This record gives sequence, structure tokens and C-alpha cells, in this order.
Amino acid sequence: MSTPQTKPVAKPWIMAIAPYVPGRSTTDDGRKVVKLSSNENPLGTSPRAKEAFVSAADRLERYPDASATELRDVLAEKHGLDPERIIYGNGSDEVLHLAAGAFAGPGDEVIYVRYGFAVYEIAARRVGATPVIAPDTDYATDVDAILACVTEKTKLIYIANPNNPTGTYSTRAEIARLHAGLRPDILLVLDHAYAEYIEGDAEDGGMALAESASNVLVTRTFSKMYGLAAERIGWGYGSAEIIDAMHRIRLPFSITIAGTAAAVAALGDGEFVESTRAHNAEWRRWFSQEIDKLGNAGLRAVPSQANFVLVLFEGKLTAEVAYKGLMDAGYIVRWLPGQGLPHGLRITIGTAEETQGVMTALRDLVEAAG
Repeated sequence: MSTPQTKPVAKPWIMAIAPYVPGRSTTDDGRKVVKLSSNENPLGTSPRAKEAFVSAADRLERYPDASATELRDVLAEKHGLDPERIIYGNGSDEVLHLAAGAFAGPGDEVIYVRYGFAVYEIAARRVGATPVIAPDTDYATDVDAILACVTEKTKLIYIANPNNPTGTYSTRAEIARLHAGLRPDILLVLDHAYAEYIEGDAEDGGMALAESASNVLVTRTFSKMYGLAAERIGWGYGSAEIIDAMHRIRLPFSITIAGTAAAVAALGDGEFVESTRAHNAEWRRWFSQEIDKLGNAGLRAVPSQANFVLVLFEGKLTAEVAYKGLMDAGYIVRWLPGQGLPHGLRITIGTAEETQGVMTALRDLVEAAG
């Protein structure tokens, strides 16, 4: 005979979740310093988006359009998509959670890559599914390793491309090969949060797959390139069947009137997007080259196609010491021991002054470590 419970008891798979830890904004002693821990846009937000946001202030008493019709229409026109197959959410995080909620549950398996985005494990465990971590190859996505993890229980695979927190990128050929190797009942989720930062025309073909395949979902966000992290606007694209299932569990008013207005305006400000992309490419390249000059001291920059660089510490100077030293010098970066990276720091590409400053601080720490 079972013992009666005296209080509500959470499901065991919920208690197995390690809560998401965001990038810090202040130091241990409470100082506000240069924040390079959350991959935010150092150039701010499009002036057009700011103006649209402010103009929405006279509608605060109204609920937003639950169908997000204007946003879907503008996204569809910009990307050549069917607006009926676009879903939207409170950041792309909500869309990622909706995918797991609609297509996975107890007894199912969800695959993601080692050193993948922390939300994937949370989304899987939240619905009672079992997370399966595929091995990486030098911090990058390994298609063969993922395919080797697939079992009859596999229902969903998350791939961030470029990947967070490593910045690594899988080519169109690799993504196509991964998709071709999957059963049609396995949902492949391609997280494109950083896709706008990819140099040149080297996109992974994910949107075309989502257009033609019945088991591909692509997610995007306005938080990074568009500088709207505060407003939490994300979206996704997939087959009509995928989107229909996700809509059934979507929050009815998950994006705000002001945020939507800002997002629509941001999509029309190509000049701001191009200036952000050019700035990031220039300073990401410079920062990576400067880190590589410290190779004799054990520092290494993982090749990145995002708006950050993962720096590995494989010499006398440890990532933990560097993290604390940078904090003392006035810079907050992301140390990720909880994601299996106690030897790495993820450093956002900031303004020119911020990027040069954090590099100077790193050089000083390397010199001090001998």
C-alpha cells in the first residue's frame, strides 16, 4: 500500500531539469560592467524599430493580434514563405519548447549535440522525453554521430546552425545528409538564431527543406541581429501539419503589440542589418586572429559563424581564472562549466572599443599567468 502524499509532488522528469542560467549583467560585487555574456547586438536596435515601438504606446489596453497576421505577412514576403505555415512565440525559445511539446513525450528520445543550446535539454525533459547527447567533432556538429544515436524511440532532433555556444557551422551538404538519413517520423528542428551572421551566401538550406519536407522546422529570432532581445519575438516555419500541431499548445497572446510593431519595422531596415553584419564580421575576424596569436599560451578560438567566439583555455591560464580576471577588469563574459565547457569562455563580439578592451584584458591575464 502506497504512502499518501502530504503535498503536491512535481514529476520526476521536471525535477531532473537544471534551470537555465542566463548570461550575467553584473559582477560578483554588484558592479555593472561591459556585458559580453548574452550575444546581444552591440549596435543596439534599428531606429525604425524604436520609433514603431514607441508609437504603439497608445494601444497598451488592447490584446495583441492572436494571429500575428501582419508579422507573418511581412516575414512571408521577405523570405518567400507561406504565411499560414509561420508560427510565432515568446522568443524562439517558446517555439523550440512547442516543438517538443507537440512531438515528444514520455518514452521518446530527443537528440541534440554535445555543447548544444541549453534549452534543448530543458524542452525535452519538460515533456518527459529522454535527452540523448550526440558526440561532437572538435566542438562541431557531427552528422554521423547524430545518425548513430537514432533509435526507434527518437522523435525529435535539435540542431543549432550556427551552434550556440560554440559558433560552429554545418554546411548545406551536411544538413541535407542528416535529413536524408532520418526516418520521416522524426522532426528535425534547425535553430537559426544566428543565421543572419553567416558570412557570404553560405546558408544551410534549412528553409528550403522546411518548405518541401514534412518533418523539418526552422526557428528564427529577432533577439540577435535585429536587437530586440527585450521584446522576445521568435518564429518558426514548417509544414502545415507541424505548425497546426504547435498552434494547439501555443500561448494565445505570446508576443506584444509594441514588440510586433518593432519587429515589423526592423524587417524593413536593411541598412541597420547590413551595418550590424559588417561590424560583426570585421570584429569577429579580428578577435579570432588576436586569440590565435596567443596559441603558445594555450588559447584557441573555435571558428565561429555567429556573433560570439568560444575561446578555449588549454595552457597555464584557466578559463575560470580568466573569467574572474575579466570581471575584475570590467568585462562579463560567459563561462559554461554547466554545459561541459569549464575550459572555455563564450565572448560576445561587442563594439570596437569593447572588443579591443576585452582583448587587451585577456593579453594582460595571459602575461600575468606566465
